[in-house]
Amino acid sequence: MYLRITGGTLQRQKVKTPGNRRTHPMGERIRVAIFNKIGDWLPGATILDAFAGTGALGFEAVSRGAASVIMIEKDRTAQKIITENIESLGVGDKVTLVRARLQGWLNSRTTDDKFDIIFVDPPYFDPQLKVVEKLTSLLKEGGILILSYSKGLETPILPNVTLFDHREYADAAIAYYRPN
Repeated sequence: MYLRITGGTLQRQKVKTPGNRRTHPMGERIRVAIFNKIGDWLPGATILDAFAGTGALGFEAVSRGAASVIMIEKDRTAQKIITENIESLGVGDKVTLVRARLQGWLNSRTTDDKFDIIFVDPPYFDPQLKVVEKLTSLLKEGGILILSYSKGLETPILPNVTLFDHREYADAAIAYYRPN
């Protein structure tokens, strides 16, 4: 199964997906809407793709000018697919895959690096909001955190950030936050 990159230098390139129910790739319509909204933030940006899944959000960001992306993914099948996509797209100089649970990565970080954009797309059946809350401290001043969650949930209130936009698409909701 494949997704395609919707814009930028890698536009129309295919991104392989695991094709299982454990990893639910974000739909093209939602990705297009997100990237149309955040286009001005992308050139030269440092990105964290938490709960990377297929890596589609990170690959889309690189295609549209992001300087670097760190993808965090715990699922071994998804890790294998992301690695194959990094190689097939030729973006190994800009994309780093961290094979870990997000909580474990947060606990073991040895740098104070912060990010311009943080994509957060946890599993709908397990939104892990306590872990998501910790990500807000990794956002640079003037940055943006984008959270995807089940439309059936209330819009999360997160520490250190202010909600500035919210959109709904089919069964998904997307919330946009900026640092306080």
